[in-house]
Amino acid sequence: MTTKSETSEPTSRRAVLKTVAAAAVVPAATGLLGATMPSSASASESGTLPDFAPVPSASAGPALNANGYYVGRIEGNLYWVTDSFYQAMFLTTSEGVVLVDAPPTIGHNLLRAIDDVTKANGMPNKVTHLIYSHSHADHIGASAILGSDVVRIGHAETRRLLRTAGDPNRPVPTETFDDRYVLNVGVERLELTYHGPNHSPDNIFIHAPGHQTLMVVDVIFPGWVPFKSLAVSQDIPAWVKAHDIAMGYPWKTLVGGHLGRLGARSDGYLQKQYLADLDAAVRDASETVDPAPYFQKYGASGNAWAIFKTYLDAVSRRAAEPVIAKYTGTLAAADVFTVDNAFAMLESHRIDKDLLGPFGVHP
Repeated sequence: MTTKSETSEPTSRRAVLKTVAAAAVVPAATGLLGATMPSSASASESGTLPDFAPVPSASAGPALNANGYYVGRIEGNLYWVTDSFYQAMFLTTSEGVVLVDAPPTIGHNLLRAIDDVTKANGMPNKVTHLIYSHSHADHIGASAILGSDVVRIGHAETRRLLRTAGDPNRPVPTETFDDRYVLNVGVERLELTYHGPNHSPDNIFIHAPGHQTLMVVDVIFPGWVPFKSLAVSQDIPAWVKAHDIAMGYPWKTLVGGHLGRLGARSDGYLQKQYLADLDAAVRDASETVDPAPYFQKYGASGNAWAIFKTYLDAVSRRAAEPVIAKYTGTLAAADVFTVDNAFAMLESHRIDKDLLGPFGVHP
């Protein structure tokens, strides 16, 4: 498959990308905003933005090229590509390329990355198969750029969700499975397994056993705390359990779908510890934050939502404090999303378990 010509993008965007190529994250941000990015921001606008702890050097990925992406070999004919926000994985074979996910922020750089690799290793550059990790548009929203002449593979629930969505950028899978699917192309093999809902109802595990690599998206975030509200996962208990499932695979390299670097097994164990600490802190804060002031202040006016908001926010902040202190400097963005993650954990305990606090059974 040939790449989109260099002149097909707006000249201004191409120029900006080349200008900021020396930075690892700025080119990706520029690619996201494109030519619509303001040339400058006023001091008053920039002055309102909060400051956060520096990103630990161990959390950063490799530098991006002038086009705003990095492509590298995982092992053998297995490769990955990132724009420092999202990741995709692909196999080059004698019969064509097997691509896993098509994040829109990477977009046509997926084709450029594939061309980079196949020109070097002498394999065909045509994408013959596209695997959907799950249905979410931020991970497969560039599927349409591959055209119709590609076998799209996903879980049966992915097909149902995409049929409901009706998004032309995410064509429905042409091949689906319920529990397990083995894809053999040339001498390469990928094993797709559904272990039940976690981050989404259809999120699958993609295992490349010959390359000791696992791709599972929106579960483990190597070097970083999980995205806001525990990755905005739809089933928090199952999402937490998915960490144990992932660690049960015999992998050396993890493709997590987000951010700028690959994962090692130590990243999985570190995130499990972060979640264990967050869980313990939420339970402790639920027992120690006094709900009385919130009921007293807002109860008289009958503002039930104000009671819920202020009390739950207070518990979340209390729970987050020791976790932020422990992981700042170790996991990137510990100070950015830990309060949100504590809130998601707290709500899961209230809704999925029995940590009802002041909203328990009335005596």
